[in-house]
Amino acid sequence: MTSTSLTYQATAPVIKRPNTVAVGTIVWLGSEVMFFAGLFAIYFTLRSTSPELWAFEADRLNFPFSLTNTIILVASSFTCQFGVFAAERSQPYRTGWRPTQWGMVEWFFLTYAMGAIFVAGQVWEYAQLVSEGIAIDSNAYGSAFYLTTGFHGLHVTGGLLAFLFVIGRTFAVKNFGHREATSAIVVSYYWHFVDVVWIGLFLVIYVLR
Repeated sequence: MTSTSLTYQATAPVIKRPNTVAVGTIVWLGSEVMFFAGLFAIYFTLRSTSPELWAFEADRLNFPFSLTNTIILVASSFTCQFGVFAAERSQPYRTGWRPTQWGMVEWFFLTYAMGAIFVAGQVWEYAQLVSEGIAIDSNAYGSAFYLTTGFHGLHVTGGLLAFLFVIGRTFAVKNFGHREATSAIVVSYYWHFVDVVWIGLFLVIYVLR
């Protein structure tokens, strides 16, 4: 009986369950997709009812500045992923000064800086638009513009806080292990999500006027 049980245990396949944190993050991001889908629906509905207003107000947007800000945010997705690669190989810190020797912390610090630049750029753009008379309560265009881009900006800010949490947790633990790497991975899911959402917003608001 004992021999048979040992043989069965040795030959039985190992079942790997999906990581609950990663699965929960993906499910939550699915709800976020629905939230932003509602914002897109509001934007398109208001634009369809006021095409002349949209044509006039959209011409006042600073497209080159917004394009530069977009490139910075999209580039941060690549730096974030490099940080994930470092976390997956259990390298929290740099082993040299070259970027190829950076660890997760260095890549995430760079990602944080790029995300902060994006948020600061968005705040500056808001200030410029308000000075030109485009406020959230000025007309339908202002309401749609600030609702869509503003909620996205809040999500980016949430991502910046998440980066600080992961970096702080890395400094707090003695040994960088699977839990810390998983935290880095799920934060990257969120960051890639907000980047993709912004690409959609940029195309709709700044390109497809």
